[in-house]
Amino acid sequence: MQKINLTEKLSRFNSHWDPKVIATYNDNDIMVVKFQGEFPFHKHDDSDDFFLVIDGHVTMDYEGAESVSFGPGEMVIVPKGIVHRPRAEHEAKVLLIEPTGAPNSGDSDHPPAKKDWI
Repeated sequence: MQKINLTEKLSRFNSHWDPKVIATYNDNDIMVVKFQGEFPFHKHDDSDDFFLVIDGHVTMDYEGAESVSFGPGEMVIVPKGIVHRPRAEHEAKVLLIEPTGAPNSGDSDHPPAKKDWI
């Protein structure tokens, strides 16, 4: 029942594609992460993917559909089963929400991040 400062949490790490859990909400992990470069194309069969840009710009590429670019204060929800790839030319700071225990790598060959708490 205390406030969480996203800027402070994001200042605690420098790695990319390495989400850090900052809270849980109804069996979901609330995480902050830094994106730079591109993540592999993947999909999640059992859950939607939630992305809210805090700082920077992200492009969400979709297999067979037009890409969507979004920036600070904008969000994208990728429905379950949709093949997608987030990417950021320059570092972007993002808030993610996903079911606790779900691998962030979906069905890609990319190993899932550990999802440490900070």
